[in-house]
Amino acid sequence: MAHLIEIKDMYKIYELGDEPVHALDGVSLTVDDGEFVAIMGSSGSGKSTMLNILGCLDVPTKGSYLLDGVEVAARSATELAHIRNEKLGFVFQNFNLLPRTSALENVELPDLYMGRLSMRARRRRALELLKRVGLGGRHSHTPAQLSGGQQQRVAIARALMNNPPVVFADEPTGNLDTKSSIEIMNLFTELSREGITIVMVTHEDDIAAYAKRHIVMRDGRVMRDDLGEGGMKTTEQVSQLVKEALS
Repeated sequence: MAHLIEIKDMYKIYELGDEPVHALDGVSLTVDDGEFVAIMGSSGSGKSTMLNILGCLDVPTKGSYLLDGVEVAARSATELAHIRNEKLGFVFQNFNLLPRTSALENVELPDLYMGRLSMRARRRRALELLKRVGLGGRHSHTPAQLSGGQQQRVAIARALMNNPPVVFADEPTGNLDTKSSIEIMNLFTELSREGITIVMVTHEDDIAAYAKRHIVMRDGRVMRDDLGEGGMKTTEQVSQLVKEALS
């Protein structure tokens, strides 16, 4: 069976003066449909570089990246933009919503770029997604009229607009209070159970505990890839896993 994501011998090398810096140093891994994966590590470990390449926001220096069976490692910027819109959803720490645009219009944006749906169908799907994330009555509100947790729910609805097989989340609770963080992570858990693949970067052990698989990185390499045998972990178990991986 083909993997949804498969990378082999991936490198991302930056030149700083005369010294090459390996942001990714020969990484290989696979991710399957419906997995909920947390990528962890300290600043400079390579986790954000990994997410950017997996999300087709950047390209590797060398190595292979198969996304849904298609090689994307050497695609042009235009081709990558099309792949992102067609197959990928994104949720960012800072929400990245258009400030003077309603929640409904923010959710509609991905299909505006793709142009797959009629205006009526696009609006109906956006309304359905806002209802799905618990904001059915807030469709006319702008981001300034919404709490941080509500803004992140709008961002999740937007990420789902084009029905992508995978959603990438970059520190999705970094700007949220504890209550909102729990609500957002419960929503990601529900989406994963529905078969959507979630790949999340986080440095918080309690947030990573919601994932069933934990990839710990250091110096551009995968130090541990815990496939979640035995079910979900507690925060303390995740903390111990990271400690062992980096010791």
